[in-house]
Amino acid sequence: MNRYPLWKYLILAFAVVIGLLYTLPNFFGEAPAVQVSSGKATIKVDADLVPRVRQALEGAGLKPDFVQLEGNSVRARFGDTDTQLKARDAVVRVLNPDAADPSYIVALNLVSRSPQWLTSLRALPMYLGLDLRGGVHFLMQVDMKAALTKKAESLTGDLRTLLRDKNIRHAGIVRNGETVEVRLRDAEGLGRATTELRGALPDLVWVETNTGSEFKLAGTLKPEAARKVQEQALLQNINTLHNRINELGVAEPVIQQQGIDRVVVQLPGVQDVAKAKDIIGRTATLEIRLVDDSTEAQAAATGTGAVPFGTERYNERGGRPIIVKRQVILTGENLTDAQAGFDENQQPAVHLTLDARGARIFRDVTRENINKRMAILLFEKGKGEVVTAPVIRSEIGGGRVQISGAMTPVESADTALLLRAGSLAAPMEIIEERLIGPSLGAENIAKGFDSVLYGFIAIAIFMCAYYLLFGVFSTLALGVNLLLLVAILSMLQATLTLPGFAAIALVLGMAIDANVLINERVREELRSGASPQTAIHAGYERAWATILDSNVTTLIAGVALLAFGSGPVRGFAVVHCLGILTSMFSAVMFSRGLVNLWYGRKKKLAKVSIGQVWRPEGGVVNPESTPAEQA
Repeated sequence: MNRYPLWKYLILAFAVVIGLLYTLPNFFGEAPAVQVSSGKATIKVDADLVPRVRQALEGAGLKPDFVQLEGNSVRARFGDTDTQLKARDAVVRVLNPDAADPSYIVALNLVSRSPQWLTSLRALPMYLGLDLRGGVHFLMQVDMKAALTKKAESLTGDLRTLLRDKNIRHAGIVRNGETVEVRLRDAEGLGRATTELRGALPDLVWVETNTGSEFKLAGTLKPEAARKVQEQALLQNINTLHNRINELGVAEPVIQQQGIDRVVVQLPGVQDVAKAKDIIGRTATLEIRLVDDSTEAQAAATGTGAVPFGTERYNERGGRPIIVKRQVILTGENLTDAQAGFDENQQPAVHLTLDARGARIFRDVTRENINKRMAILLFEKGKGEVVTAPVIRSEIGGGRVQISGAMTPVESADTALLLRAGSLAAPMEIIEERLIGPSLGAENIAKGFDSVLYGFIAIAIFMCAYYLLFGVFSTLALGVNLLLLVAILSMLQATLTLPGFAAIALVLGMAIDANVLINERVREELRSGASPQTAIHAGYERAWATILDSNVTTLIAGVALLAFGSGPVRGFAVVHCLGILTSMFSAVMFSRGLVNLWYGRKKKLAKVSIGQVWRPEGGVVNPESTPAEQA
C-alpha cells in the first residue's frame, strides 16, 4: 500500500543529484577575469580568437585558470586582481596594436569560480540583478516627435517619385512639421493627385484646400499609422541598444519598454557610468558608395601609390584595403529592411529593401555601373569599415537589392543585422540615472540570504516539534524544494533580484503548507480509527486534491504577474511560479517517498510518529499506540 516501485526512487534520487549539481556553482563565488569582445561591428568573435588570447598571456608569462569562448566574447579567468590587470594590458598590446583604432574591447569582468568539470556540464550560477550586484540604471526618453518628423521627411521623397511616375505635375512638395504638403498647378491636377495618393498611401489622411489660384493637398498620418511608426521606432531603438550593450559583456542586461515612449536600461556589474553612456549613445550610420578599381586605386590599395583624388581608403572584412569614392550614393535612411536569405543558386545572401527615393537612385546607379563594385560601409565613432563590396551584375530596380557572394549563412545573418539595426530610429535622452555600488549589492545579498535561512530554520523547528518524525520528513522535503528551485533558476540562467529573494521566502511558507495539509489529513484518519498504514495512504491521496486546487489558483496569479508585470514584479513572478511547481513535486512525491521508505517496509505497523492527535470531543489519541488501544 505504502511502497514505491524502484523506478520512482530512482527518479527522486536523480532529481536530488541534478539539484545538487546545478546548485553548487552558486556557492563558489566569483573570480577576476579578462573579457575580450568585438570593438567593431564588422569584427566577429569566434573560436579562432581563443588561441590568440592564450598566446598573448603566455608571452607575458601569465597563466590563467582557463581561456574559453562564452557567447560573443572570450574570457580568461585568474586567481587574483593583480594578475587580471597585467593580463588586460598584455592582451591589449597584442590584439590592439593601434591604440587609436582598437579592434577589440578588452574589459575587466567577474566570472564564476566553479570548477571546470561543473562548467563543462553547463552548471552555471544564477545571474545577479542590479540590486544585488550593483551597476547602472538609466531611464531613457525616446523623442517620438522626431520619429514622426523623420517619417514625414521620408514620405516627401516617396511622393515625388509617385507623382513623377504618374505624370502629375506639381508646384512643390514640402514638409511642414509632421504634415506633407503638395502644391498643384490647377484643379485637374489636384483631383488626379488626390485620387492617386489616397490609393497609394492609405496611411495618410489627405485634405484639399483651394484658396483662389493656389491648390494644395495636405497629408497627415492617421492616428493608428502614427502609433505604428512610434512603436517601430521604440522597438528598433531597443534592438539597437541590445546590440551595443552586448559589447560590454554585461550579464543579463535589462532593456525593456516602459510606457509608450520610455526605455529602462539596467547594466548589472557596470560601475563606469561614462563608458556606459558612451556605448548607449553611440551612433552608427550606413553609406553606399562606388569602389574605385582604377590602376591608381589598386596601387594605393597595395601601398605602392597615393590615394587618388576624390577617394578614400578603408578596410574590408579580414583587413584587406579597398579604395572607395567619396561620393555617397545612399545612406541608411533609405534602407527600410535587411533580411538574410538565399539567392537563386541557393547560396547565402542578404536581401535589402529601399524606400522610393533610394530605389530610384539605386536603379539609376546600377544601370550606369554594371560590372563595377559597390561598397556598403558602416561608420561607428567616426570610423568606417566596408561590410561588403559586391559586383553589380545588372540594373536593379523595384527597391529590392540582393547581396550575395562568398559568405556563409551565419555571415549573411550578421550582415543583415548590421544593416538593419546600425543606428537609432529616434533620438533618446537620459532623464534618470542611478548608480548602485557593489557594497550595497553585497549587503542586499546578505540580507536576502539571511531572510531565507532564518525562515527555513523557523519552519523546521516548528514542524519537527509539532509533527515529530513527519515534521522531519516535511523539513527534508522543504530542503529539496529549495534545492530544486535554485537548480532550475541556475539552469535557466535566470536573474536573481531582491524581489526574487522575497519570492523564495514566500515559496518556503507555501511549500510547507502542503505538508501541513497532508500531516493533518493523516491525523484525521487516525482519529477516525484507521490503521497507521491506511491513514498514511488516505492522508496523501485525499490531501492531493486540496493541494492541487490551492497551487493552481496561486499559479494563475503568478502567471498574471509574469505576463503583465515588468522589472522587479516580473523577477518576483518567475521565482514564484517555479517555486509552486517544485513545491508540488517535493511536498507530495518526495515526502511520500521518505514516508514510504521509513514505514512502508513494515508489514505490521503499530504506530507512527506524527505528534498528538486530538479527538473532536477533547480527548487525546496517542499516535504511537495500536489502533485497538486507541479505540
